[in-house]
Amino acid sequence: MWRKITKNKLGLLGLIFITGLTIISLLGYFVIPDSSPNANDIHLEIALQKPGFSVDFLTISEIPQKKSTPLLSHWLFGSPNQLKKVPIMGLSGQDSFAIFDKKGVYLWQRLDRPIVEDDLSRSTYYLGTDRYGRDMLSRVILGARISLMVGFMAVLITMIIGTMLGLSAGYFGGWVDQTILWLINVIWSLPSLLIAIAISFAFKEKGIYQVFLAIGLSMWVELARVVRGQVLQVKEMEYIQAANVLGFSTFRILIKHILPNIMAPIIVVCAANFASAILLEAGLSFLGLGVQAPTPSWGSMIKEHYNYIVFDAAYLAIIPGVCIMLLVMSFNFLGNALRDALDV
Repeated sequence: MWRKITKNKLGLLGLIFITGLTIISLLGYFVIPDSSPNANDIHLEIALQKPGFSVDFLTISEIPQKKSTPLLSHWLFGSPNQLKKVPIMGLSGQDSFAIFDKKGVYLWQRLDRPIVEDDLSRSTYYLGTDRYGRDMLSRVILGARISLMVGFMAVLITMIIGTMLGLSAGYFGGWVDQTILWLINVIWSLPSLLIAIAISFAFKEKGIYQVFLAIGLSMWVELARVVRGQVLQVKEMEYIQAANVLGFSTFRILIKHILPNIMAPIIVVCAANFASAILLEAGLSFLGLGVQAPTPSWGSMIKEHYNYIVFDAAYLAIIPGVCIMLLVMSFNFLGNALRDALDV
C-alpha cells in the first residue's frame, strides 16, 4: 500500500504537507514566536503591520509571577508573559524612549532607572500583525493545531457511530435495517452545516468540545451507508456462513471477521471526512459558533479580518484561507491515493 501511495505524486505531496503541518502544530508553543496562551500578546501600537515587519521592544517593568509553568502545561496552553514589553521607535539618553505608533512617534516617556542592553529585544513578524497587534504566524500555527484536533476528534466520533450503525443495519437486516436506513436518509437530506449549527445552538456554552460533537454527529451518515453496503456483501461469504455454523457469537463475527475485511472503504471515507470536518469547523468559527476568542482558529481569523480584503491588509484573511485550502486539498489528494492503493 505504501508503495502505491508514493507512486501517486499528489497523494505523496498531500501526505508530506499533512505530516509537516502536524509536526509543527504539535510542537506549537515551543516553536512559535509568541508563546503566550493562545498567542494573544496584544500590542495595539503595531497593529496591521505588513509581513516582515520588525520592531524593538523595551522591558519597562517586571510583572510579579507565580511559579514557572510546567513543561506539559506550556506545551498545551503556553506560558503567561513574565515581562511587560512595549514597542519603541528610538531611545534618547539613558532613561527615556519613544513609544511606537503606526503614524509615527507620538510620546516620549522616561524610566526611573537607566536603560541597559538587556532591556532591549527585537522581534520580526514574518506574517505581519493582526488588528490587535498579535503575531499572525503564531496564531496561524496554533490555528492548524485546532483544525487538526477538531478533524481528528470529529472523524473518530464519525467512525464509531457510522461503523456501529452500518454494521448493525447490514448484518441484522429487517426492521433494524429499515430503521437505521430511514434515519440515514432523513439526516442525509439536510446539509451538514445546518445540522452542525443546530447542534451548536443546543449547547449553552460554545467551545472546542462542542465543536467536536457538532461536527461528529453531523457527518456519520455517509460512512454508515458505505459500511452497510459492504456488510451486505461480506455477510454472504462462505467464511461468514461457516462462522455462523460453528456457533461464533454475533459480536465476534462482526468485529473479527467482517470489520477487518471492510476497513479499506472505511479508511478512504474517513480521509474525505477529515477534509469536510476542517471545512465545517472553519464555517462554524466564521459564524461565531465554533472555537471562541481568543483561541486562534482559521475560520475566526477570516471572520475578524475579512473587512480588510478591500484594503491593503487583505493578507490577514487570505493567509488563513489559503491554509484551509491547502490542508483540505492535501486530505483529498491523500484520500484519492488511499482509494487507489486499497483498490476500493
